[in-house]
Amino acid sequence: MEKADLELIEELTDKDPELKKFWDEHQDLERLVAEFNRRPYLTAAETLERKRLQKLKLAGRDKMEQILAKYRQKEKKP
Repeated sequence: MEKADLELIEELTDKDPELKKFWDEHQDLERLVAEFNRRPYLTAAETLERKRLQKLKLAGRDKMEQILAKYRQKEKKP
């Protein structure tokens, strides 16, 4: 994520519970995927689980981007 997005998320998580939920989930998924990535070898089941987690993480990121886009639109309006 870009630095500007991270700053905006940090600013808005106290105000927007939905954004906070997606952000917390994103961080948890990031940690889980990183654990799989540290392993030298993955079983077929572990590979599938890592892919599943990556898809969930991406879907959550898309939701966060939608929420941030709404806030950016509000900032641009006079």
